[in-house]
Amino acid sequence: MTRFQANTLLLAAGAMWGMGFVAQSTAMEAVGPFLFIGLRFAIACLSMLPFALREGRRAQAPLAPEHWRAFILIGLLLFGGMAAQQVGLMTTTVTNAGFLTGLYVVMVPFFGVLLFRQWPHRAVWPAALFALTGIWLLSGGGAVALVVGDWLTILCAAFWALQVIYIARSASRTGRPVTLAVTQFSVTAVVALAIALMVEPVQFAAIRAALPEILYAGIFSGGIAFTLQVVGQRYTTAPQAAIFLSTEAVFAALFGALFLGERLPASGLAGCGLIFSAILLVEVVPALRARRATS
Repeated sequence: MTRFQANTLLLAAGAMWGMGFVAQSTAMEAVGPFLFIGLRFAIACLSMLPFALREGRRAQAPLAPEHWRAFILIGLLLFGGMAAQQVGLMTTTVTNAGFLTGLYVVMVPFFGVLLFRQWPHRAVWPAALFALTGIWLLSGGGAVALVVGDWLTILCAAFWALQVIYIARSASRTGRPVTLAVTQFSVTAVVALAIALMVEPVQFAAIRAALPEILYAGIFSGGIAFTLQVVGQRYTTAPQAAIFLSTEAVFAALFGALFLGERLPASGLAGCGLIFSAILLVEVVPALRARRATS
């Protein structure tokens, strides 16, 4: 797979996550955050499990114990990000959450340097700032007054950044992206459901009321989108992946306009333009430099 094809998969994942935000916001009216996370990722696990089993049968060698440990760690990071985001949304605004979650775009290259001394291409730093500014404009472009939910959302961004980094390290080394995806789904589902059974009411009428949103979030923005993320990250860098995945904010605004009747102001349109400028910057500049080096 070429880098362009991989980045296209990441764009598709961002689109599914953008649509998933609509489902996520309405499902929370019926069920608690941990029950929603648990059911969502249980469905994601079941929907992608046949593909993981087929991938395992075709694999040339079994996964080593350290690979499974890395997959479980990624699952715990996914759960941490989802839990912090869902609980944070209970005490913060959607505007603040949309902007603060986007901090992971800047955190990914920073954590990569801090943890593994991996310096990204120079185009990534301005592109990350473009993307972050675009997300801020999409969220309204106002001041962000931090409350408890905001700090939880910042914690969520840190979990997302670490998840993107560790996926980039594990997916390319093992060659088992679907197995990685299903493992992180199962870890997230088990932990979330265990917490939900302890702290939240589990009512089948409420689950039935939120079932359409749970199914979409589980199959599409969960199973398919997160698997596309893992597959795409085998062939691109973590900082570039973070920028492409940040298009979730653009697609969330688009689907909000289509399905909820929301309309973007001029600042929101400018934010979309900045995010796509960031994508062009990380896609075109390295390609031009590589072509110039070979000519």
